[in-house]
Amino acid sequence: MASARKGAGIGSDPLRLIRFTRPGKKRSRAYITLNSDEPGVRGLFRFRPETALPLNALVDVLLRGESTLTQGERELIATYVSARNECRFCCYTHAALAAVRLPEGMPLVQAVCADPESAPVPAKLKALLRLAGAVQEGGRHVTEEHVTAARAEGATDLEIHDTVLIAAAFCMFNRYVDGLGTHAPDDPAAYAARARMKGGYVTVLAEALRQAQA
Repeated sequence: MASARKGAGIGSDPLRLIRFTRPGKKRSRAYITLNSDEPGVRGLFRFRPETALPLNALVDVLLRGESTLTQGERELIATYVSARNECRFCCYTHAALAAVRLPEGMPLVQAVCADPESAPVPAKLKALLRLAGAVQEGGRHVTEEHVTAARAEGATDLEIHDTVLIAAAFCMFNRYVDGLGTHAPDDPAAYAARARMKGGYVTVLAEALRQAQA
């Protein structure tokens, strides 16, 4: 699917993290007129805060809430799905977030995006990544065998549920971002800085909206 470059840290150029099969369109503005110059989904959240809040609340629960999957593992699932959808903004954003939450950092993120089967992750996470990949292809691509295999590696029903919902949600976010033609910055600092955010997604959104209205 993609090639990985070993040994990269959080400061590495995210444009070299994943090699997409389709060249990206260099856009400086979205298809619609936004009220913010912020890239990707962030500009869309500023444009429609009424929908931004519930969307961020969902992501907050899925990626930052209490779970037997670590935050890094959940960010990794979101990154993997976004890479398969070739959504640059979401892929680079959540790759950076995963990298600072995983002890192995960006090299592991690269390895999973390149080939989860050969990546050095636990068997349970590999099974959940297979499940997420099936969801990305389409809900009906998920089979009972995917679920049985995940259970055999120790995945709970809640972990299976949340993996499917993370994958489905990020397919939506990927299409939201790319469907409105938003742009993904070239500067790796744009992703690295956001990756170190201390609050949850709702907290960061609320602060951004407060600053915009100030």
